[in-house]
Amino acid sequence: MAEPIRYWLMKSEPAECSIDDALAAPGQTVPWTGVRNYQARNFMRDDMRVGDGVLFYHSSCPAPGIAGIARVASGVRPDPTQFDPASPYHDPKSPPDNPRWLLRDVQALRKTRLVSLAELRSRPELAGMRVLQKGSRLSITPVEPGEWKHIMDAL
Repeated sequence: MAEPIRYWLMKSEPAECSIDDALAAPGQTVPWTGVRNYQARNFMRDDMRVGDGVLFYHSSCPAPGIAGIARVASGVRPDPTQFDPASPYHDPKSPPDNPRWLLRDVQALRKTRLVSLAELRSRPELAGMRVLQKGSRLSITPVEPGEWKHIMDAL
C-alpha cells in the first residue's frame, strides 16, 4: 500500500528563487539548495516523499507568505552548493564522501494569490501551523492535512 501524501511548507527568498522562477525553470522544477538546518534537512531526508504537496512560501521579503503550490519531485541527493567555495552555502566541513547537506527537487505547479503571514495568523484553524509558532525559523516544516485543506479552500 502506498504511503499517504504528506504536506510541507518550504520557504524561499524570492530574490533567490521565487515561485515565478520555479515556474520558468525547465520542467518547472528547481533543486531546493541551501538548507543548512539539521531539522529541516532531516525532514527532507527522512520524511518527504516524491509527490508530497508543498506550500511555496516567500520569506525574508516585504510581503512574506504562501505564493504557490508545488510538489516534491525527486528523491534526496547531496546539495552541491556545500562543496562550492564560491557559494554562500559552502560548508568546508562537509566531506564529499559523507555529505552533510541534502536537497530534493521541487516542481512548481501553480502560482497563487499571496496568502500573507497576517492572513495565516488571522485564521484560527491554522493556529497550530509551525510557521506561525513563536521563534519558528525553520525553512521546511510539515503541514497537517487539515491545514493544507483549509489553505487550498482559501485559494
